[in-house]
Amino acid sequence: MLLLRLIRNEITKIIGKKRSLIGFAAIGVLMPVIMFAFSYHQSGFSSDFSRRSANIGGGLIMVGTPVNGYFITHLIMNFLWVHIPFLITLVAGDVIAGEGGAGTFRIYLTRPVSRLRIVISKLCASLLYTATVILFFAGLSLGMGILWHGTGDLVVMHKGILILSSHMVPWRFILSFTFAILVMWVVTALTFMFSSMVNNGIGPMIGAMAVIIVSFALTTIPLDIFEAIRPYLFTTYFDVWQKAFHDPIPWFNISKSLGILAVYTSGFIIISFWIFVRKDILT
Repeated sequence: MLLLRLIRNEITKIIGKKRSLIGFAAIGVLMPVIMFAFSYHQSGFSSDFSRRSANIGGGLIMVGTPVNGYFITHLIMNFLWVHIPFLITLVAGDVIAGEGGAGTFRIYLTRPVSRLRIVISKLCASLLYTATVILFFAGLSLGMGILWHGTGDLVVMHKGILILSSHMVPWRFILSFTFAILVMWVVTALTFMFSSMVNNGIGPMIGAMAVIIVSFALTTIPLDIFEAIRPYLFTTYFDVWQKAFHDPIPWFNISKSLGILAVYTSGFIIISFWIFVRKDILT
């Protein structure tokens, strides 16, 4: 099928660019460092949980340490889900704009292939790259965490201290990383939209990160003046992956968050298609 061949061609282009490996390299270097650090600082986490449990009636006696592979992966997710968008923009921002800057589009479009198929193939390749980065993050963090620190119950902070039994933790992580992929697809679509507007891959990266940083700021700064606009910011729903670790799982809130994120993703994609199909290719 022509479209599948185009997608395969776009994936080959992405793999062939050094910037596409930066995300995997960064994650590959960071994970062992974090696992090694936890080997020497487990006792501090037990003390921290004991202090926090003082706010719960009766307190909590912590025997041993809450640190295991599941706990470390969950903790890393809390920090990196804000930074992974940058790794996504490195590739998604260059998918269309890079070819415009290299001057290859005029030759590319002389072939008997519709612009719509071209832009669909580039989008699919970008989405697949994003999903691969998240799955690599999931496999490496969980794999190294379990091999290095073992498994057990997962201790999370939700309405106090919540302990999820070890038999339910794996499928909670499956849910969480699935939600994380859907969240990062919003970033991909946003960057892809900017990439369709220009002929320089740097601009879409900076533009997308600027939008995300500003949106994050408006989402997280605790000022009443921002309360009215928070429901309309896509970053407000970026924490949907965390709800996979709540008990019970708030399926209604999750569905609402994913629905809103899907609307944003669809909107960015539609705008991208409209711009590219009507675009005057001069290079």
